[in-house]
Amino acid sequence: MSQLDCTVTNCTFNKVDCCCKGDILVGGSHADCDEDTCCESFSERNNDSFTNSIEHPSKTINIDCEAMNCTYNSNYKCIAERVDICGNNAHAPSGTLCATFVERS
Repeated sequence: MSQLDCTVTNCTFNKVDCCCKGDILVGGSHADCDEDTCCESFSERNNDSFTNSIEHPSKTINIDCEAMNCTYNSNYKCIAERVDICGNNAHAPSGTLCATFVERS
């Protein structure tokens, strides 16, 4: 599990820069840089959105990752100790990114 810091405050699952979803998927199977990645689990918060009241924000989370060209990807799992997901004012997953992405050398 990785420590997740998520600044996508308009995501349904975001509470106090933590995620209430339980696990996330980082997309970007052909990524060469962080801008080619995204949080596929992003869901824009709107007036009808709610987070299950029994779910609690967690600083650590399981992260599945499709960015095979990332140093931290090990068999579709993120092994980074800390992961930063960014994308304030995103309206779709493509408006987010994994700022922790580091291209394999």
